[in-house]
Amino acid sequence: MTDETNLIAWSLEEVAERHGDPTQAVYDRLFAKSPEMAELFIGDKTGAARGEMLAVVFRTLLDFSSEGAFGANMVRAEIINHEGIGVPPKVFTTFFATVMETMRDLLGEDWTPPVAAAWDELLVGLDAAIHRETAA
Repeated sequence: MTDETNLIAWSLEEVAERHGDPTQAVYDRLFAKSPEMAELFIGDKTGAARGEMLAVVFRTLLDFSSEGAFGANMVRAEIINHEGIGVPPKVFTTFFATVMETMRDLLGEDWTPPVAAAWDELLVGLDAAIHRETAA
C-alpha cells in the first residue's frame, strides 16, 4: 500500500483475494443483526439476488470513495426502489455498516487505523446521502 492507495478499494480487493466472494458472510451478519431482513429475500433461493445487490453496493462504495460520479445518485435511486417493497431508508445505514464490519473481520490484523478511518469517512458520506434523500 502507498499513501495514495484507495483504502476502500484495497480492503475489498484483499478480502476477495483471501476469502473469495464475501456475499454469504455479509448477509449472515445482516440477518443476525436484523432477522426481519431475511424475509425480504425469501424468494432468493440461490443467493443470486444477494450477490447482485452486493456487487452494486461494492461499485457504489468504490465510486463514493474515489471520483464520486454516481454513488450518491445510486443510493438515492435504491432508496426509492426499496421503499416500494417496504424497506425503510435506515436499512441502508445498517447494510453499509454491516459490509464494513464484515470487511473488518475478514481482514483481521490488516484492518489498520488508516483503513478504519477510510471506512468511517465513507460511512459518514453514505449516511449523509441517505439523509439527504429522506429529507427531500
